[in-house]
Amino acid sequence: MTISSPRPDTGRHLLCDTGGATLIEFALLFPTFIILLMGGFDLAHTQYTRAVLLGQMQKAARDSALDANNSIAAQNALDESVRAAVIKVAASAQLTFVRQAYYTYRLAQSKAEPFIDTNANNDCDDGESYEDANRNGTWDVDAGKVGQGGGKDVVIYTVTVRYDRLFPMPSLSGW
Repeated sequence: MTISSPRPDTGRHLLCDTGGATLIEFALLFPTFIILLMGGFDLAHTQYTRAVLLGQMQKAARDSALDANNSIAAQNALDESVRAAVIKVAASAQLTFVRQAYYTYRLAQSKAEPFIDTNANNDCDDGESYEDANRNGTWDVDAGKVGQGGGKDVVIYTVTVRYDRLFPMPSLSGW
């Protein structure tokens, strides 16, 4: 009876064996691939939601320029059409609408009512003359008035959207 000892090349044989390499490589790369895929889908969904929102805002802005849509009820209906389009893409979306009316494009661009700064402190103090662009009797940091304004006014239509992300990547990664 002969007793055989373990073969001395067993360790070398295991080092040269590549049978499970594919499985190990897959296990290492799969989580990274899934995170990249989910991040790509999340970015694509965000951009699509933004595109839908901008398209609907442009349509609402064109429609609100018509005299027939100058009433509060018509403006609310336009806001609801924007809300309905965004809800189809992001079901949990919460939208906030703001309309700010300005008498001229110059006021809409600069925002603050122009004034003569005699003491050079960049503030409109008592006694300094100013242009009361929104006709409320005081100098304002923003020359606009809330609402649709009149037929010749410049209106800045702002919509803020908050919604739960499709793939909450920061919370999934512990941020």
